[in-house]
Amino acid sequence: MPLSLVNRPPNRLVAFGCLALSMSLVGSYVALSKPLVAALPVFLLGWLRFGIGALAMLGWLRKPREEVPLAPRMRWLLFLESFLGNFLFTVCMLYGVSLTSAVSAGVIMAAIPAAVALMSWAFLRERISARVWSAVACAAVGIGLLALSKQQHTGGAGPGVTGDRAWLGNLLIVGAVLCEASYAVIGKRLTKVLGPKRIAALINLWGFALMTPLGFYLALRFDFAAVPAGIWLLLVFYALAASVFSVWLWMTGLRGVPAALGGVFTVMLPISTALIGVLALGEHLVGMQLLAFAVALLGVLLATFPSRQQLRAARVATRTQAR
Repeated sequence: MPLSLVNRPPNRLVAFGCLALSMSLVGSYVALSKPLVAALPVFLLGWLRFGIGALAMLGWLRKPREEVPLAPRMRWLLFLESFLGNFLFTVCMLYGVSLTSAVSAGVIMAAIPAAVALMSWAFLRERISARVWSAVACAAVGIGLLALSKQQHTGGAGPGVTGDRAWLGNLLIVGAVLCEASYAVIGKRLTKVLGPKRIAALINLWGFALMTPLGFYLALRFDFAAVPAGIWLLLVFYALAASVFSVWLWMTGLRGVPAALGGVFTVMLPISTALIGVLALGEHLVGMQLLAFAVALLGVLLATFPSRQQLRAARVATRTQAR
C-alpha cells in the first residue's frame, strides 16, 4: 500500500466520531473498574491490563515496510506518552481520589480541555479559535456542574477522606490533569510519523514494562483463586478497552484534527461515566446533572459544527465535482 494512503488522515466527521467514542470508552471502564480495584491491588491490576493488551496487539507491534526509522526524539516521545498517559495518570488518579473528595476531583478534572488547548498552543503552536475556547469553557462548566450535583446528591466528600491530607489528593489530581493533557499533545506529534495501531502497541508495551516490577512482586503474593470469574471477564474488557480500542480510536481521531480541538472531546469521559452509573450501577440523575450534560454537549457542538468558511468550501467542492 502506498505511504500516502497509509498516512492519510480521516475526514473531520470520522475523526470526531473516533475521539468521542474513545473518551466514552474511557468513561465506561472508569465506572466499571470499581469492582476491579476492590478485588485487585492497583499495580497488579495495571500489570495485568497491559499484559492482556500486549497479547491482543502482538500483530500491531510488527513494523510496517513503509514506516521510516524512528529518530531518537520520537522514541523518547513514545516513552513519555506511556509514562505520562498510562502509568503516571493511573497512579495519580487512583491515589488522588482516595485522598480527596470526589467533588474536588471532578472540579479539577474539568480543566483537562483547557490544559490540552494551552499545551497545544505552547508546544505545537496551534492557533486556538474563539469557538474552540468557547467549547473548552462549556466543557469546564458542564463538568463543574456535574461535580456540584455530586456534592448535592452525596454530601460532598466520600468515606475515609480527611481534611489534613486532602491537599495532597488535590495535588495528585492536578498531576493527573497535566498527564492527560500531555497524552493528547504528545499523541498528536506521534501520529505524524506512526500509525494509530503501532502507537497503541508500543506505548502499551512501555506501560507493561513500567508496571512489571511492582506488578510481578504483588502477583507472587496474591491469591488468584479467590477472584470470582465475573471479575476476570471484567478485567478482559477493561484491558481491551483501555489498552487497545480507546488508544487506537484516540490516535486515529487526532490524525484528522488539531490537538486542542481533540481535547474538547475529553468532556465525554465524565458523561459516559455517569451514564454507566445510571444504566449499570443503579445510580440516579438529578436536575443539575442533566443541566451539566446539556452544557457539555453544547461545547461538543460548538467544536464540531462546521464554520461558514468550511461550509462555503464544501459547497464549492460539490459544485466542482458536479461539473
